[in-house]
Amino acid sequence: MRCVIARFPFDLFSSDVLDAMKGVKPEPVTGDSVLIGRRHYPVKQVGAVITRQDRRDFTSAEVVRALTALGFTCTEVSAGRSAGAEVTPLQAASALMGLPASA
Repeated sequence: MRCVIARFPFDLFSSDVLDAMKGVKPEPVTGDSVLIGRRHYPVKQVGAVITRQDRRDFTSAEVVRALTALGFTCTEVSAGRSAGAEVTPLQAASALMGLPASA
């Protein structure tokens, strides 16, 4: 399938992505992720491996669009919400001390 990432056209197939990611250890996922095989990879890591470009040259949305079209399952973290629940400093300190948090 032909897709454009960072203004460059690529002919990608799901088998090519699987072969490229074989033996690559996943980095910790902090944002958007993609499920390849049984592992979750950061989208930027996969994009860098399959395009051989610097991660700053493309957006995660471009890679998510291409990988979704190839049939991979992508999980996006929306820009408006944070990855974790908001915790106040009081709640964080209470959790460290093992006490119930009070407001």
